[in-house]
Amino acid sequence: QVQLVESGGGLVQAGGSLRLSCAASGLITTSNTMRWYRQAPGKQREGVASMTAGGSTGYADSVKARFTISRASTSNTVFLQVNSLKPEDAAVYYCEALGFWGQGTQVTVSS
Repeated sequence: QVQLVESGGGLVQAGGSLRLSCAASGLITTSNTMRWYRQAPGKQREGVASMTAGGSTGYADSVKARFTISRASTSNTVFLQVNSLKPEDAAVYYCEALGFWGQGTQVTVSS
């Protein structure tokens, strides 16, 4: 069974940090390209960060220098460290691989 499970979201004050996790199972491993997306109410889903099997990373301009994607060396888990959060970062964050999606984890930022 293919599964992606996100966790780590929550309520944080502006300027704060969170570490989001995405645990993959089934056909998906961290040898696949993994991506993080987010969707705020009334807005389209947007790509935030990605990591290829070879470890190359990419980020949306709006999160560069604040967000970091990484993966665990011993498990099929990908992380998204989100720092210096702004109110506009509030959204449901999803991970995706091979066209499969997780259920998302909510990030709320208070100003």
